[in-house]
Amino acid sequence: MPKKVVEQDLIPIERQIAAFPQGVGMAELEAALAASGVVIHRRSLQRRLKLLIDNGRIVADGALKGRVYHPIGRIGSLATGHATVAAASLIPLSVAGSDIRHAMARPIQSREPVGYQREFLLAYPHAGPYLDQATRDHLHRIGRAQQDDLPAGTLARQVLGRLLIDLSWASSHLEGNTYSLLETERLIAFGQAAEGKNTFETQMILNHKQAIEFLVESVAEIGFDSYSILNLHAMLSDNLLANSAASGRIRQIPVGIGRSVYTPLASPQLLEEYFQRCLETVAGIKDPFEQSFFALVHLSYLQAFEDVNKRVARLAANIPLIKHNLCPLSFIDVPTEAYVEGLLGVYELNRIELLRDIYVWGYERSVKRYLSQREELGEPDPFRLRYRTALVELVRTVVRQDQSAAPPSVAAWAAEHVPEPDRTRFVALVHTELNSLHAGNFARYRIRPAEFAAWQEKNARHG
Repeated sequence: MPKKVVEQDLIPIERQIAAFPQGVGMAELEAALAASGVVIHRRSLQRRLKLLIDNGRIVADGALKGRVYHPIGRIGSLATGHATVAAASLIPLSVAGSDIRHAMARPIQSREPVGYQREFLLAYPHAGPYLDQATRDHLHRIGRAQQDDLPAGTLARQVLGRLLIDLSWASSHLEGNTYSLLETERLIAFGQAAEGKNTFETQMILNHKQAIEFLVESVAEIGFDSYSILNLHAMLSDNLLANSAASGRIRQIPVGIGRSVYTPLASPQLLEEYFQRCLETVAGIKDPFEQSFFALVHLSYLQAFEDVNKRVARLAANIPLIKHNLCPLSFIDVPTEAYVEGLLGVYELNRIELLRDIYVWGYERSVKRYLSQREELGEPDPFRLRYRTALVELVRTVVRQDQSAAPPSVAAWAAEHVPEPDRTRFVALVHTELNSLHAGNFARYRIRPAEFAAWQEKNARHG
């Protein structure tokens, strides 16, 4: 009897296929899996591929030796006529969500032009909640990691390495970025820009990395306030705007929305007013999922910045999840066309149901990805958790020091900053971390690639 296929058998295959946005054949897929340390007998691989196809998680075209497997996240850009329908059909839609999707499928010429409707924002919470109690209960049940007694951001830090890659790739992909998941991983982990990609795409992904690190590392300070959202925009838009002065500022010029009859507000004064009102409203929401989804809806709808609004909304939607130690939302596997249709429903109809269906489905996907990884990692070390800030500070200080200066004494630093009963263990932990630094993990200490390379070179010179 064939071995039962479990989720963990499927994830590596799905992840490798996602690294080939134009599709991958059987031989190339086997080679990619082997290179990642996963060796599967071809018959077993074929059986798992069929299961992924049957579950709507990948698609395939061609036959026999010419069969090619495609990641579902790229399906909207394929040439096959059924591609967009296949992508959208992956997500179970409510009746209202289906109605919106059909309305947005009409030609743009037949849709009524609309402007910003302030009542959509001002009607909340009387017109809410956006997520009913049953949906919120479901999201809490699947997204909670049983870490209520641990500091905010603990879960996000545990899966940060994977989150940086997934969210940077998925959010950029929703903007049309052509980096593959594997190319994104190489860029983030090793600083290797993909060949044939323009600098705009590379910058976009690196900006996501910086912004995600900001959210996780500054979890105690961030929230739905001007400081957090403006700085989030500044990081995500760095070196990407024609007017660099617009980075981190409410826009002063009109903007339009592609593929839509929606025209956002043009007045800077009104933009500032409704931006502040939006932040005040979302900050007053108690449930983290309601808060997350409301931010996704209204930061996208307002279009407060010259560009990069949707990226800001997607990352801001993670703020309450990170702060409450809930599984983060990476938007991994969310079909571009379905996401766009959900936003168009918000823009043109002030209807949230389709985007809500996509949000819930996308969150369920993220949970499967990150909580399974956390279970593999095991429970965090309480001692390391207690001294995490001090550990990061000291490791970063050692690496970033002036290369002509003597390294700071770890023992002396600990004597000044760490209580005596914990000092010996802390010093040992610091030395372990320094000895374990490599190209794939130094970013968690907010060390830049050039600083890490200089530190490596100095260590090599001194044997």
